[in-house]
Amino acid sequence: MSLPSPMPLPDLFRVRQRFQGPELSDVEGETHRQLARLDLARRIAPGQSVAITAGSRGITSIDVILRAVVAHLRSLGAEPFIVPAMGSHGGGTAAGQTKMLAQLGITEASCGCPIRASMETVIVSRAPEGFDVHFDRIASEADHVLVVGRVKPHTRFTGALESGLMKMMLIGLGKHEGAKIYHRAIVDHSFDRIVRSVARQVLERCRICAGLAIVENAYDRTALIEAIEPERFETREPELLDLARQWMARLPFDRADVLILDRIGKDVSGAGMDTNVVGRKASDHDPGEHEFPKIKRICLRGISAVSQGNATGIGIAEFCLTRAIEQMDVRTTRINCLTGSHPTAAMLPLDYATDREMLEAAIPTLGLVEPDETALLWVRDTLHLTELECSRAYWDRCVGRDDLEILTDPRPFPLDAAGMLPDDHWS
Repeated sequence: MSLPSPMPLPDLFRVRQRFQGPELSDVEGETHRQLARLDLARRIAPGQSVAITAGSRGITSIDVILRAVVAHLRSLGAEPFIVPAMGSHGGGTAAGQTKMLAQLGITEASCGCPIRASMETVIVSRAPEGFDVHFDRIASEADHVLVVGRVKPHTRFTGALESGLMKMMLIGLGKHEGAKIYHRAIVDHSFDRIVRSVARQVLERCRICAGLAIVENAYDRTALIEAIEPERFETREPELLDLARQWMARLPFDRADVLILDRIGKDVSGAGMDTNVVGRKASDHDPGEHEFPKIKRICLRGISAVSQGNATGIGIAEFCLTRAIEQMDVRTTRINCLTGSHPTAAMLPLDYATDREMLEAAIPTLGLVEPDETALLWVRDTLHLTELECSRAYWDRCVGRDDLEILTDPRPFPLDAAGMLPDDHWS
């Protein structure tokens, strides 16, 4: 008896997106210039300690930026040090968070100052909504705190304030205990209300001396660095968020049958995959009427090494390779997803040993589309979208577009004899 023929898969061609947006040529120099503009010597006396926040996101040149912040503070005679500000990430342990910083290039050697990590918090006040406000114990003992963070659209919440300095002051510096209670409060109230409420408490009581906001462009490069006085955080951050939305990378089409992601990870997005990119901000598996792009099925191939097994976001995909589950640290993933009140993000997709098996399971669920006519996109992850592979169904939609450069002719789907896509495809 003959074996059934393998499912015919669509030909692929490669395109390069052209994005608009600025890029800083001198990140270190701009960091110094922005901090000098604030004249921090008015706030910080020689010999005083300054805790500098470092988060878990993969921010381009973050080691350069933090080194420049340290050097600027030392020029004032201050004693700077770095504290991890990443809520429950890194498995919710001080050692795990320090390791995560090292994988992002943030070490005592690279930044020129000590790193002091602890999961202990102090309760600095009680929020008007009726819960305790937590703050990193080590940061609370410093004379000043300087908040460094990227401003960008959040992966679950929409509003004037999303991810940025304000969120860093509660979710990041609140450590695991604070992050748990704040996410619970967000369920009963709203993200915007809780961020404003807690951040105001922190600003009033925790000696925040300045903020350094970072905005990146669609090429994952630094577009803007701005030093901000604490009293201006709440008014200036929404304006920076508008810029971040304008400059962020997107998929070039508003619909797809299948999206293949090589990886998810905390260095890619807080949700593992950026739901602003895949169109699943409102719901894990449904973009909703007014959300784009509309992607029917997401197929995931793996977890980034920097994520240390944190597979947050794996539950947003419908299908995955078995190896993605094998790369998953179940405990770490569950801690992160439960802390963020997003348990479905840790739920497991249907898994398969090979890319061919995964696609042969996914494509028949699309409806009456013929397999070789599937509208399929393949990217490295949701942070790197400059180049992507498109199925032949997109060819006519690419020809003549000023923002797309076609790099190859359509060619056969690149599975090897074992049914796997190449892991080094984007190198």
